[in-house]
Amino acid sequence: MSAAIVGWAHTPFGKQDAETIESLIVRVATDALVDAGITAEQVDEIVLGHYNAGFSAQDFTASLVLQADPALRFKPTTRVENACATGSAAVHQGVRAIKAGDAKIVLVVGVEQMTKTPSADIGKFLLKASYLPEDGETPGGFAGVFGKIAAAYFQRHGDQSDALAMIAAKNHKNGVANPYAQMRKDLGFAFCREESEKNPYVAGPLKRTDCSLVSDGAAALVLADQATAMEMRRAVGFRGMAHVQDFLPMSKRDILKFDGCAEAWRKALAVAGVTLDDLSFVETHDCFTVAELIEYEAMGLTREGEGARAIKEGWTQKDGKLPVNVSGGLKAKGHPIGATGVSMHVLSAMQLTGEAPEGMQVQDARLGGIFNMGGAAVANYVSVLERIK
Repeated sequence: MSAAIVGWAHTPFGKQDAETIESLIVRVATDALVDAGITAEQVDEIVLGHYNAGFSAQDFTASLVLQADPALRFKPTTRVENACATGSAAVHQGVRAIKAGDAKIVLVVGVEQMTKTPSADIGKFLLKASYLPEDGETPGGFAGVFGKIAAAYFQRHGDQSDALAMIAAKNHKNGVANPYAQMRKDLGFAFCREESEKNPYVAGPLKRTDCSLVSDGAAALVLADQATAMEMRRAVGFRGMAHVQDFLPMSKRDILKFDGCAEAWRKALAVAGVTLDDLSFVETHDCFTVAELIEYEAMGLTREGEGARAIKEGWTQKDGKLPVNVSGGLKAKGHPIGATGVSMHVLSAMQLTGEAPEGMQVQDARLGGIFNMGGAAVANYVSVLERIK
């Protein structure tokens, strides 16, 4: 029994001082049910993606979804966490519940509120998604971890500063058309390429424009089994999906290859019965620009060490052969950890139903790929989506 996305909701990402974890959850849960055209009584199961790790004083947040409607009381509800891939972990768990026949309709919510946290604590909380015995004292927190990855990539494959700046510039340009994005400003290549007072180095060769944004926000979607979905006004099915977990210590693997990412793409494409060339677009996890660069190679777009070709030759631009992060990605959209994977699925479903915001729509989008990553290519989730109604 396959599953499909039949409704969704998405808050703007950014600094949301007037919101709380509870209000963000309630807002998107309520709106997603309305968008799907169903009532709370029809929901069989609820999954909440919420990383937390200290960002929210309120933990044990699964039951906050029930605040959206009294009729959600007594529904089986679970909070899941898998670092920065928490949102996709929630989506995949919802799909599995439907495939197992345990539910016909599942409400999935992803949320995070990060901006109320003091700057010194933000780095500490994010660093919990790394292997602390090896990385716990890394200067710059998680940015420092990826700064080391970028420096090692430069050492092996040459200086990629131009490619990273081009990726940042592409994603910021794309983000202008996304009304949910935290930063809707076309920064341009020159600004992203040059060190300046407004764009200083943060860690290793990574500058501020190479790093995703600390953000608040939430997204939700409604999943239904295929028979139920075909009775809805529109439905986006999961043509293929895969979850691959890798070793947490970077010392146990070649961190420049993102092997878990590559394996997840291989498995998901095989299940879908398609190749990368069949995809209309990809939303990929650009927590740092170097991550998107390496992901070009891991997904099979280029050979190892040649990821720069994809951006320098325009392949991943909105009008290229495989548009990547037409939403602006984490780079421009923001990265509220638990919401990110759900957001990727919502915005991809919008693309496939022709409901993407004006200026963001990919022409004739038929198949969409999603890659959401937790840690440094530790938790790897790929979804291949297609419209089925």
